[in-house]
Amino acid sequence: MRRIAHRANVRGSNPFGENNPVDIGAAICSGYDVEIDIWVTQDGIFLGHDEPKHPVDETFLNDVKEESWFHCKNIEALNYFVTSMPDAKYFWHQNDDYTLTSNGYIWTYPGKKITDKSIIVLTEPTDLSEYKDAYGVCTDYLEGF
Repeated sequence: MRRIAHRANVRGSNPFGENNPVDIGAAICSGYDVEIDIWVTQDGIFLGHDEPKHPVDETFLNDVKEESWFHCKNIEALNYFVTSMPDAKYFWHQNDDYTLTSNGYIWTYPGKKITDKSIIVLTEPTDLSEYKDAYGVCTDYLEGF
């Protein structure tokens, strides 16, 4: 099962550190994939959940793209990946039960039915063995599982 650190969190929600390039690197070095919230504006490429916060460049994105699932937060970010990094794993969603990632996996809202192509988003600590049939889990609570 693929284990994906939600916004690079591994020990619970951390609104002050999430989507931080340093924490992203640490999560990857610990063997996890990461879900990263990404914005593209006229000022550049940024990471951040509610707003563009941490500036990054294409070199950073290329360095982490194999282990990353990029959650595009605006249309400019989605367009950037479609045109400039089509081989990356990216998606956009808002309040959808399901959304399809660029590499064909089903990003799945908590509590919804899963398949072997599903990546289930878990918002609370839970026994991951319940989701053994899913392709992966994305959660803030990976450490210890």
